[in-house]
Amino acid sequence: MALLGGAWTTNVIWHLSGGPRRFGELRIDMPPISPKMLSARLKKLEAKGVVHRAVVPTSPPSVEYALTDLGRELVPAINAIVRIGHRLKSRLR
Repeated sequence: MALLGGAWTTNVIWHLSGGPRRFGELRIDMPPISPKMLSARLKKLEAKGVVHRAVVPTSPPSVEYALTDLGRELVPAINAIVRIGHRLKSRLR
């Protein structure tokens, strides 16, 4: 839970669950996040082995982020938390 506890962490994992994304694409996917915060989350997730960072040899060079095997294992857990949240929310109505 400590891994998922940071602000925006689950959002980053969720958006990468669809496949590799570049930094700019993630910024478009999550408009409220600042570039500084997104960069910090990606670095933290990379350090923990959840995200893989690959430099793409384009001109100019760009960076692509993807979930590692460990990162992909987190997606079902996030889905389960979302389902429980929806059920709890529906009970409060």
